[in-house]
This record gives sequence, C-alpha cells and structure tokens, in this order.
Amino acid sequence: MSSVASLTLAISIAAVLGILLGMIRYRGIGLGIGGVLFSGIIVGHFSHEYFDLTVRTAEGLTAAGSILSYVQEFGLILFVYAIGVQVGPSFFASLRNMGAKLIGWVLVIIFSGCAIALTLFFLGIVPIDVMVGMYSGAITNTPALGAATQMIHDVGAALSASGADVSELGFNELMVPSAYAMAYPFGVCGILLTMILVRVMFKVSIEEEGELYLKSKTKGQPTISTTNVRVQNEEFFGKTIDDVPGVKDGKVVVSRVKRGSELLVPHHDLVLQEDDTLHLVGIPSNVGATAKVIGKISAETLTTRGTHITVQRLVVTNSHIYGHTLGSLNLESRFDLVVSRLIRTGVQFIPTPDMKLQFGDILNVIGQDANIKEAGKVVGNSNAELHKVAMLPIFVGLILGILLGSIPIPVSGVPAPMKLGVAGGPLVMAILLSRFGQALTFNKMHWFIPAAGLSALREIGITLFLSIVGINAGASGFWNTLTNGPGFSWMCWATLITFIPLFVVAVLAYKVSKVNYLVLCGMLAGSCTDPPALAFANGLHSNPEASSMGYATVYPLTMFLRILSPQIMIIIAVLASGMAI
Repeated sequence: MSSVASLTLAISIAAVLGILLGMIRYRGIGLGIGGVLFSGIIVGHFSHEYFDLTVRTAEGLTAAGSILSYVQEFGLILFVYAIGVQVGPSFFASLRNMGAKLIGWVLVIIFSGCAIALTLFFLGIVPIDVMVGMYSGAITNTPALGAATQMIHDVGAALSASGADVSELGFNELMVPSAYAMAYPFGVCGILLTMILVRVMFKVSIEEEGELYLKSKTKGQPTISTTNVRVQNEEFFGKTIDDVPGVKDGKVVVSRVKRGSELLVPHHDLVLQEDDTLHLVGIPSNVGATAKVIGKISAETLTTRGTHITVQRLVVTNSHIYGHTLGSLNLESRFDLVVSRLIRTGVQFIPTPDMKLQFGDILNVIGQDANIKEAGKVVGNSNAELHKVAMLPIFVGLILGILLGSIPIPVSGVPAPMKLGVAGGPLVMAILLSRFGQALTFNKMHWFIPAAGLSALREIGITLFLSIVGINAGASGFWNTLTNGPGFSWMCWATLITFIPLFVVAVLAYKVSKVNYLVLCGMLAGSCTDPPALAFANGLHSNPEASSMGYATVYPLTMFLRILSPQIMIIIAVLASGMAI
C-alpha cells in the first residue's frame, strides 16, 4: 500500500474511532470532537509499533511526517476560516459590546499561566527548555512552540559560542517539543474539564444560555411590533398613506389595509377613508405615536386567509442587484406589492428606499401571488443559489488569509519576528471579508456560506487537524516518554499551568462578570487558541455562534501574546540566572 493510501487509512481510522468516542455521553456531557485527538494517539502508537510509521528523526521530518504536517495545517486553515466567516457579520458589534470584558479576563489567564511556569523554573523543578515546552503544550499553542524553540536555539547558539554547555544550562531545543507533547493532551482536556466543571457547579442550562445570547445579540436593535389601527381622525379622511405620520420617513410601514370586508394592498397613494383599518409595522414607540394620531387601536384581525392577497418572503439571491437600493427595484409600482420588513442575519429592519441589498436578505412582501412570483424573479428567490457554496470567494479568502498570516511582525529584542500564522491569518481575513468583502469587491462576490456547507468545512477541518496531531504524538514516542521517562512529571506540572488560570477565571467571569456561558466557553478556547476546545464548545448548542464569537473576539490579541510570552519568559529566566549572552 502506498504511503499516501496508508496515511489516509490511519487518519480515517483515527477519525472514526474518535467520533465514536466523542458520541459517548454521561448526563449530557462528552468529549465531542475532542475524542479524535485521543484516538489519534492510539492509532499513531500502534502504527509506529507494528507498521513502522515514523514521522520524525534526528534529521527532521520524514516523507510521511511531511505529508501529515501538510494535511494537519490545511485542516486547521479550513477550520479557522469557517469560524471567521460564521462570526464575521456580527463580530464588530460584539467586540463593542463585550470585547473589553473578554479581553480583560484573557489577559489574566495569560499572565497567570506565565507566572506559574516561571515559578516552576525558579523553584528548580524544570529547566528553561522544558519550562517553555510545557507552557506551549499546556496552552495548546503550536506557534508558541515554534517561537520558543527558535528562541532556545538562538540563545543556546550564543551560549555555545562562549563555550558554555547548553544542555546543562537548559537550552536543548529537542527538549522543547518533547515537553510540549507531554503537556498537550491535558492542555486540551483542561479546557474541556473547566467548561464541564463550571456547567455542573452552577447547573447551567445550555438552552437558556443560548436564548440569553440571542437576546443580548439584538440588544440595542429596535424590536419590530405590529398594531391594527382604525382611522377615526377626520384630518386623515381623503389623505394618502404617505400622509400618515412616520410612513414617509420610513419609521412606520403600513403592510395591510382593510376596508369593510375587503383587504387592500397598501400603496403609498391609496386614499384613506373613515373606519379603514391599517396594519402598522415598526418599533413600539413609533407605532404607538402613529396610532394615537390617526385613530384607535383595533382588535380586528387582518388575516390574508381567504383573500386574493398573500404574504410571502423573498430571498435576495440575484447577483445583479447586490448593492442596489431597495427603492431602485420599484417593487410597488412594477408588481403592485409592498415590502413590510427586511430581515438580515436574523435581525429585522423597517425597509427604507435607500437600504442596500445584500446576498441572503429576506424581504417580507404583501401582494397577489402571481405578482409576488414575478417579483421573485427580480430578486432571485432561489433556494438552489441560497444553498450553493461559492468556491471562488473561499479560495480567494484562503490566499489572502495565508498571505496575511505570513507577514512578519518584528519585536525589538526578540530574535524571531512574530506572525499570525496559518491559524490567525485566515481567521482574521475571513472576519474582514465576511463583513466588508462584498463592498470591497463592488458587490461582485459574496462571502456567505450556507449553514450546511459551513458546518462541513468546519468539521472536516478540525477532524483532520486533531487526528493528525494525535497520530504525530502517538508515533513520536508519547507512551514511552510518559511511562519510562520524565514525561509523566512534566504532564503533572503542566496541568497547573493549564487548569488553575482557566478555572479561576471561568468561575469569576461567569459569576462576577455575568459572561454568557456559551461565550465563556469560546473565550476559554480562544485564550489558548485551541481549535479542539472550540469544536467542543460549538457542539454544546445547536447554534455555535455564541462560542465562536467568544473565540474570535479574543483570538488575535491572544495569539500575539501567546507567541510573545515564551520568548519573554526565556529572557526573564536568563537575566534572573545571570547568564551572559
């Protein structure tokens, strides 16, 4: 069997076993997609022992290791890009609402973890190389591992040039990934354990937290209400609907008019008569003010059932009208219908002629069925287009994201420049493009991905990433180091770096700052830039937006600090030890 086929077989077996393991739940709690990591370790171990799978030698990665490394990174890119697309449309509003609070708690987690790691070094428990390796694994941050390894190499080279024994001083760069591998599994488990403990301790209801998040998301957005009003103010007899207060300036919409037993389409030039009943749509204060002026609230129901008028929703899927204003379509004059609401990403708006249309906008229209069907041809209203995944924007976004992640960020005094990397670059770019991309491309491309496509992209990416991380660890002597070397003690000490900051902050953030539990789980995953933990958090509720939002809000700053922190820790350790470089 070829190496590609055998590696694909190993990945698939790890994925199948891990998914099955993740499906095991006790009282509603399970590992979820995190099970793939542990099945990967088992598959990697047996593949190495019985099928000679080797991913790394003293000279570097083997051919099999290079293939696995590529697939692992590609899976991570797909996962974080899907997350960015999902949270992008509402990311900036969320950042304004809760960004400072979440970032503040993340800073506490980062500084606490660094303090614990440095304490272990100063107490003589671990050397410098093991300290930064444990730290990187405990926070499950591979870019931090890379930065720490590079820094250990550079400082070790300087010490070696002066005749010092770098291994004796704790600057053996091979020890860094070994300590990382020991700390990584509980690094993932520690985040999951924290989420589970908080949920059990405070008897958190996932459904209630989901509802609270949706309410907080629309906080500040006007609630749309409807009221039926009978025209009894003679000042409006013989006047048109446009003369009704609030209608012309777009604050109130008249979506139906009942005259006697007949239901009418409320055109702007329709002349009002005494005792006409108007169905008003708008925010409560505007609707109430209009009702007070023109007449009295009526309990009469203005149903379209049994009439020639119908209410339907049309979805904007015609690429030729993206960016065009609603008024430019002239739906009322062309098709004898009225648009009563515009729904965008789940939020309802009172439609105004100057509103620019975007892909996926939903128009609530009133009119005759035949006319609505003709209007549907103009706006698109195609289920096929709505559920079609546009591949061109995805790969354009990946190209731009990888380029962004490759930009070096020099920091004075640090030998290696920092980068957002293949995880941070695509995430940040996806957020930007999903929010501003349509306007930047003059409405020629949209970055919307249907829910099914987004879920597939996200799950395939994280499954590939986790299975290969596990296989690499299992095939690189994880079990031998754990049982016959210092690996177990490293793992135990690393649990302190992982668990203490996360658990303390989780309890305080949930109880003191009243952070939504689902958002909190995303924040905890983001504080360690940990895709497996985010995948677990996303699986808690049917709508993963809340946890994804918490993750994306803190991710960019966290990634920057997580890469910088091991390098600063090395500098502190060197200066405190009085080493001359």
